[in-house]
Amino acid sequence: MKKVLIVILALILLISLAGCGTTNEVKKDSTTEVNKKLVFADASWDSIRLHNAVAGYILEKGYGYEIEMIPGSSPNLITAHAKGDVNIFMENWPDNLESYHTAVKDGSIVEVGVNFDDNAQGFYVPKYLIEGDESRGIKALAPDLKTVEDLNKYSELFPDQEDPGMGAIVNAPPSWAVSEVMEAKYKLYGLDKKFNLVSSGSDSALSASLSAAYEKGKPWVGYYWEPTWVSGKYEIVRLGEAPFDQALWDDGYKCEFKTVDCTITVDKATYENDPDVVEFLSKYKTNSLLISESLAYMMNNDADINETAKWFLEEKQDVWKQWVSEDIYKKVLATLK
Repeated sequence: MKKVLIVILALILLISLAGCGTTNEVKKDSTTEVNKKLVFADASWDSIRLHNAVAGYILEKGYGYEIEMIPGSSPNLITAHAKGDVNIFMENWPDNLESYHTAVKDGSIVEVGVNFDDNAQGFYVPKYLIEGDESRGIKALAPDLKTVEDLNKYSELFPDQEDPGMGAIVNAPPSWAVSEVMEAKYKLYGLDKKFNLVSSGSDSALSASLSAAYEKGKPWVGYYWEPTWVSGKYEIVRLGEAPFDQALWDDGYKCEFKTVDCTITVDKATYENDPDVVEFLSKYKTNSLLISESLAYMMNNDADINETAKWFLEEKQDVWKQWVSEDIYKKVLATLK
């Protein structure tokens, strides 16, 4: 009789423990689902911050995710992305970073969409430098400036304040891989004989340098790219190079930059475990005009990136409505009112 009683008590205890375990698992899974965090790569330039803010807002308000932004240089963020410490990279420029291709090839990060593909980068000058601007009383100081090599005829227009007799070309921030490409091009076109290549230090310093010169109607030359708030607000011109050819590019960057598919990527775990995130990001598509317009709004209205994201979501509903279900659209829209 005692043995029977012991067996019965043991069974009751096992059932009780099993029940407790199941309840805890459900609670744990439920809590994980509600509070799951998504970490975005903040690689410092304005357009990726805008995409982070827009996508982050939708994923937080529409899908219930907790959002975090991690700042850093592109190479460091790609390394963190491949390790799973960064979940989402909203604006990759693959041609500027070899480690990106390695991570995609080994499957540690996965391309889920193309954010935009109508972009450009290279040597830029203000349009008024070539054509003048009658409304501002600016004369064309370099009417024959068409190509990068032509800069050699106009070095005196861009004096280096710290090195009299030399011109100054403003380079990309040193933490950007493209700065090394620009240095190679600078030497390729013989610009090193008449110009110094000056580091901009940061994205904000680069844009501030161009903006300050433009507002004063002064000459400026340096690395820039589109889309940006600068290209949305000001008329700037990319100087010509040989049309892109892979063989020329591989032989010392002897041609223009290729138009890049700026991709959206997620880490392997997010790709495998969060199909709702992957589906949303696969539909997330913009273009250079849309981005430049949004960033110009930010600068013209002295708005921060989160205010600009809300403006985008309010004013560009026809765009982002295509990225989500009707239910998610209504959830997000309700938070904007």
